[in-house]
Amino acid sequence: MNPVKRGARLAICIAGAAGIALLALQLALLWAVSDGWSGIRASLPLLGAGALLSALACAALFAAWVRADCRRRGEDEVLWPLVVVLTTPLIGLLVYFLRRAEVRRPCPACGHKVGLRAKYCEECGAHIEQQEELSMTPSAVHHGKLLIAGCVSFALLVACLGVGIASVAAGTSINTDVTSPEQVWNLGVIQMDRSTVLGGVWRLEFARASEGFVAGEKLALSDPSAQQLHAQIACGSAPEGTSLVLWLVQGDVVQSVDVTHLEEELTLPLDAFQAGEIWVRLQINGVQNCASEICIR
Repeated sequence: MNPVKRGARLAICIAGAAGIALLALQLALLWAVSDGWSGIRASLPLLGAGALLSALACAALFAAWVRADCRRRGEDEVLWPLVVVLTTPLIGLLVYFLRRAEVRRPCPACGHKVGLRAKYCEECGAHIEQQEELSMTPSAVHHGKLLIAGCVSFALLVACLGVGIASVAAGTSINTDVTSPEQVWNLGVIQMDRSTVLGGVWRLEFARASEGFVAGEKLALSDPSAQQLHAQIACGSAPEGTSLVLWLVQGDVVQSVDVTHLEEELTLPLDAFQAGEIWVRLQINGVQNCASEICIR
């Protein structure tokens, strides 16, 4: 096999393997940070996997068509397919269409390459007979199945992304309920955030956050009758109408306390809960420059 062709196939195989590995890594990271995809409907990771696989298929199909077209036109069979893959299939395909060379054939008199529709050779001036089998019509539709399959893959990619984004925006594919025993996902952002859990103590500091942003961690409760929740929380800025709410959630048991203007350590009994883990959450509604330290002991 030609070394160039072998290299092109190797590059395609490596790109495909890298794409599959990236998909597996993304799913594994999502599993890790979401406590086993807690709070995420099964449709969302499926849509994400579908979008990535569709993107890989689209890139591979368009690159295969470009490689076949390069072979017919005498273009670089490795460079242009890589351009299509690396610059996203549609952009790469458009650039290729704008830059590709005309299909040419040898002059029967001198062998100089001339365009298929040329009537005279620009090198020797010989008259060139037009041949039906060398017309542009067949070349315009060569390997059409690759283009059609690539377009279908792109349509599936757009559909997966559109449905996924719409479902996240509508809150139907992720859990945003602060009272839920599952992982809570936020559509907003939190700025200058530092959140750590060391020795059973959750420390959270932030400058500001989107309205309704929920930060949370699981803390262990071993003896509900003897242990209590201790919280030290200070808000640097809490204008009228803003609030910071502390939530405790375990199964169907939900408790909340407004800690916006907490001036001393808060102590809460936990005898309503069972031994195990409790979701401890802070719902941020406009307060800024806050620092908190929460633990169970």
